[in-house]
Amino acid sequence: MKMKKNIFCLTILALLASCMKEEIAAPDLNVTTDASSYSAGDTVTFYFSGNPDNIVFYSGESGRNYDLKDRQYADNDLQINFSTLVQWGVIYDNLKLMVSNDFNGIYDTENITEATWIDISDKAVFSQGLDHVPSGTVSLQPYVSLVDTASLYVAFRYTDVQKPQQNRWVVRTFNANKVSPEGAVTNVATMATAGWEQTSFLNDSKVWTITSSQLLMYGGVAADTDNDDWVITKGFKVRESVADKGIALKNISTTMHEYKYVYKQPGIYKPVFETSSVWYSGAKVGKAEITVEIKP
Repeated sequence: MKMKKNIFCLTILALLASCMKEEIAAPDLNVTTDASSYSAGDTVTFYFSGNPDNIVFYSGESGRNYDLKDRQYADNDLQINFSTLVQWGVIYDNLKLMVSNDFNGIYDTENITEATWIDISDKAVFSQGLDHVPSGTVSLQPYVSLVDTASLYVAFRYTDVQKPQQNRWVVRTFNANKVSPEGAVTNVATMATAGWEQTSFLNDSKVWTITSSQLLMYGGVAADTDNDDWVITKGFKVRESVADKGIALKNISTTMHEYKYVYKQPGIYKPVFETSSVWYSGAKVGKAEITVEIKP
């Protein structure tokens, strides 16, 4: 009886060893199209020869670029725009636009003072009495730290002196957009989501009022002393990037002989079909590339 058990165990081991040696299928795929060029809006049909377990499609468009699927950081731009209103008293340029890439995110007078702030007010347009005056688009790329993980902060600094009527400033709107080197635009903040924090340096009775729809500095009357108040955004990780993503077309349980896709914009694209065979004993990966011209 013991001999039979030993023979059975050896048989199982032999079968397992045989399975472990099983060759992983090659993830080979050949891709062709039925034309050399198409018009924008046409359906492009990709024909497949081969049957890898998995196929992921990268069209070559912005956001679906195979070469950028593992990118974590890039030379992104942060572009802001806002609109303002100024009222009351003698109007002058006492609202400043400031940026810092070394502020530590502690919103008190000591830490704000220790940070390096750059006055970029000359890059924007401010109200001279009219309402909803657009600032224009302000690129903050020159002020982004070369450190991938560093944050960039944006601030409005209000200063005024004791006089019969200090100025009232309202920031009506605010938007911040991250722009990739390829031109892809992602909104990262609005007035409601910019994470504003206010800090008073002078005259704590007149400070920024923050709501989801605006920033308001009411200003003071004749009895009010000199004023210096900051309102600062959250930190923006400008260099952080979202890796491009592909479209999963098939897995081991399906078979696919073709795939149809529509390019809406003219250009020359290099779609990539990433392939893989993933088994218990290991994995093999590959890719198939092709060029597609899309005419207007």
